Amino acid sequence: MDFTPSEEQATAQGLAARIFGDLSTHERMTAAGTGTDAELWKELCAAGLPAAVEDVGLLGLVLILEEQGRTTAQVPLAATCVYGLLAVAAHGAPEQRERLLPGLRDGTAVATGAFPARGGVRIAEDGALYGSVPWVPWLRDATHVLVADAERGLWIVRTGDPDVTAVPVETTAPWSAGRLVLDGVRGERLGNGHPGAYADVLATARTAFAGLQAGVCAGALARAVHHTVTREQFGRPLSTNQGVLLRAADAHMDTEAIRVTAYEAAWRHDERRACAAQALTAAWWASEAGKRVVHAGQHLHGGTGADLDHPVHRHFLWGRQLDAYLGCGGEVLEELGLLLARSSQEGAS
Repeated sequence: MDFTPSEEQATAQGLAARIFGDLSTHERMTAAGTGTDAELWKELCAAGLPAAVEDVGLLGLVLILEEQGRTTAQVPLAATCVYGLLAVAAHGAPEQRERLLPGLRDGTAVATGAFPARGGVRIAEDGALYGSVPWVPWLRDATHVLVADAERGLWIVRTGDPDVTAVPVETTAPWSAGRLVLDGVRGERLGNGHPGAYADVLATARTAFAGLQAGVCAGALARAVHHTVTREQFGRPLSTNQGVLLRAADAHMDTEAIRVTAYEAAWRHDERRACAAQALTAAWWASEAGKRVVHAGQHLHGGTGADLDHPVHRHFLWGRQLDAYLGCGGEVLEELGLLLARSSQEGAS
């Protein structure tokens, strides 16, 4: 395995770091509230970052999302790339790719996904979709939603359809989320309905959002390090206390574990190797280790970390949101155990 970024991937990551670093300021995010930073999204699309994902692959996307996570930038980049660009490019019919991809590349279309499938959406005998999904990230911005029905079929639904209702929902992190209600909408099946499409999109999403979590944790830790190095107590920096050092070291190791497992899953995906177990591993680390890191980042700020307006609190909120999104640690660990058990039985037979 070689996770060394290609020249194109490194360039995309560097460009993302510059744009997020310049525009994702505390003041701008405070002004945005729980909504999307429209100017930042426009800048990212003008720079061609969403479109570049088709060329830099899932590993390139993970690198870009790390930079978003460092600043907790409020844009629907992960959702549009995973549930839109990559899903349509990999599983869409030629006509769907020709029709949908241009808008997703330039940002005039925004995609999200009603994932994972939990039985909330059913397909009637006449082919119409009924049901609801309690919350869908970035639904308030989306023009298209990739919906997984109870049988794990994938459907493209336009949010502008009169049979689709999006009710605003506030989540832990400011992800412009909404409750999706489908009342007889005629969805467009993604591609030819290949049974493996759902599992592939879900694994891709888990890997991408693990990369986002790696960035969130890295940003939280960087803020904690700066605070403990610059703040003094009893005449010396807080960082010289052994307890602080050990807590920060543990958080660093957890962050690296999230990062390397996300890299491995993404690399295997791009190399067209089996990656289901690796995606679940990355998701488990993102959930279990992620919440440890963002808690540590906040605790290492002492009383300052209790201030809801402090920038580190955003990392805490994002980390806890990502902890449960697409399955919390216990859920994905159970999935991983079942997957490994099936693989072992198949190998023995």
